[in-house]
Amino acid sequence: MSSDVPRVIEVADQLLEAYLDPTAAEMQHIGSYELPSDAQVEHVIDMCRALLFPGYAGPDVARLEKSQLRDLVQLRVDELRVALHRQVYRALHHKRQQMLGRNELECADCTRKAQDITERFITHLPELRALVRIDLRAAYESDPAATGIDEILLTYPGAYAVTVYRIAHALLREGSVIIPRMMTELAHRRTGIDIHPGAEIGKALFIDHGTGVVIGETTRIGDRVRIYQGVTLGALTVPQGEARPTPGSRRHPTIEDDAVIYANATILGGETVIGKGAVIGGNAFITSSVAAGTRISGSSRTLK
Repeated sequence: MSSDVPRVIEVADQLLEAYLDPTAAEMQHIGSYELPSDAQVEHVIDMCRALLFPGYAGPDVARLEKSQLRDLVQLRVDELRVALHRQVYRALHHKRQQMLGRNELECADCTRKAQDITERFITHLPELRALVRIDLRAAYESDPAATGIDEILLTYPGAYAVTVYRIAHALLREGSVIIPRMMTELAHRRTGIDIHPGAEIGKALFIDHGTGVVIGETTRIGDRVRIYQGVTLGALTVPQGEARPTPGSRRHPTIEDDAVIYANATILGGETVIGKGAVIGGNAFITSSVAAGTRISGSSRTLK
């Protein structure tokens, strides 16, 4: 071991020198304000799910009386408010310091903005519960293998990923950016399903199996759409440099109501529309629009 010490010291010194290189400052964050925490953002997701699905997520509530449950729900909402505010604040503060080129440890303006975002998000919890209930019912009705909503809540990766997307999307609409992205990436790690929180998704989405599904930022999905594993709703090649599209510009397809997209299909492009009730077969490669009610075979390649 002693013969390796000089090598360890040399490598450590080289890394330290790299850390101090001002041209690589974006690659580290040392001795400064706090950044958002993966672990705490995951805890926020768990807290949201415990409020949406009490008993199925979070601590057991089976033996509580109604009055006790009321007190517990109020406590959990307040705990969520505090935990979420801190993470939203950290993300806002970081972006502000980057923009201004500063290293201030606290920011009163970011505190106020984080509070407003958090308070508005909290008010969406009842409607989020109603929305994910529709998703769960769609999963049950679309999958004859499901024995009940309980099985879907406990085991289906698609249900988990869609619920986290719903939470993240609501938070994104209220003005938080980094935290919603962290939320959906945490769901991606757990389920293999990658849904950008900026996507616009209607009611009753069902993602079956799910592994490898990718839904890009500007995708628009209507109501009662079914998607199977390996599906990509993506962008065509993105230009670089000055031609790079501005954030939020349409790059991903539109999927209209009641469409079905089977396994490993790829649908690309901001001008591509899959019409209402269309069925896209497995492994199809689509870069131009498909009329309502059309059935596209798995061997099809539609190119502009």
